[in-house]
Amino acid sequence: MAGHQKEKAIADEVHQNQILRELYLKELRTQKLHTQYHVNPLRKVHTIARKPMSWHDNLEEPADARFLNLIHHAAQGPRKKYPETQTESQEIGWDSEPLVNPQRDDHRLNHFRVYNDITLYKAKMWSLGDDYHK
Repeated sequence: MAGHQKEKAIADEVHQNQILRELYLKELRTQKLHTQYHVNPLRKVHTIARKPMSWHDNLEEPADARFLNLIHHAAQGPRKKYPETQTESQEIGWDSEPLVNPQRDDHRLNHFRVYNDITLYKAKMWSLGDDYHK
């Protein structure tokens, strides 16, 4: 029985070695060495301020027209980018012009606060606070 345990232990070592070898080969298959990097165009770019005293950062670089067009297009509002709404949420407020032209002298639409003698007196009393009343 002791010999059987020893053979099983050796078989376990062989089995463990085979598992480790398979893991190693799997890692080698899935690893990929990346040598070229680029900016993801779908994520926001956070600019970092350059060093003011560095000579190579202060050289004039030519403007990239495609990149500038992309940035300007992204900065526009949705009404300037698209002719109609793209989502259900954009439908609220898409047509923001008032339906009726607001006229300041039309008393049906504008109810301005008017002060008479008594309302002016009461408004002045309320502005002084509750301590004045008691």
